[in-house]
Amino acid sequence: MKGIVRLGVVLAIFAAAACASLAVVYSITKPRIEAQEQIALTASLKDVFLEAEEFEDVTESLKSDNLDIAFTNAILVKGGGAPIGVAVKASGPSYGGKAVLLVGLALNRSIAGVRILELNDTPGLGANAKNPGYYVNKAEKTTFPGQFEGKYVTDGFVVKGDVAAITASTITSVALTKIVKTVVDKAALWLESATLSPTPQEGAAAGGN
Repeated sequence: MKGIVRLGVVLAIFAAAACASLAVVYSITKPRIEAQEQIALTASLKDVFLEAEEFEDVTESLKSDNLDIAFTNAILVKGGGAPIGVAVKASGPSYGGKAVLLVGLALNRSIAGVRILELNDTPGLGANAKNPGYYVNKAEKTTFPGQFEGKYVTDGFVVKGDVAAITASTITSVALTKIVKTVVDKAALWLESATLSPTPQEGAAAGGN
């Protein structure tokens, strides 16, 4: 009996030591991981908004009202000292699990760009959404996320309607489109409440699509 108790004590000590070690490693690596994620996010933001110079975190004031879709980051993007749009990093369910997108909305309520940051759907099928060499429109060499650029928040966002689907991957196409639509709807409302967005008519008069 004493041997069993002694073994239990030893195992408990080892378990506590292992937990403590993991905690130390996590405390060291967590800031580095977050820093790398921030660098990647900034690069994606500059890719979506080519004139971007400054970024203001507005995450606390721009939230998703869809229980399936979460907004991780919301950023007011500025260029030349003035706002040029808002970008949201959002995640939602897709065929292979969580998908993470960055969606940028310009002040005239047209999409500045969509970037797929994380997708675990079936290789060769749903995963083609993230493949820069896969085109939903081969003639114009348009990728799945690329087709959203220039679309207005008032568009239908209907897969196999105004949104081209990935071949044999309707579930992925619908899931990603839902994330994009959720973001632009909320971002447009946020821009209006912040009095930063011109009306669609003003945007068109200024040269919007």
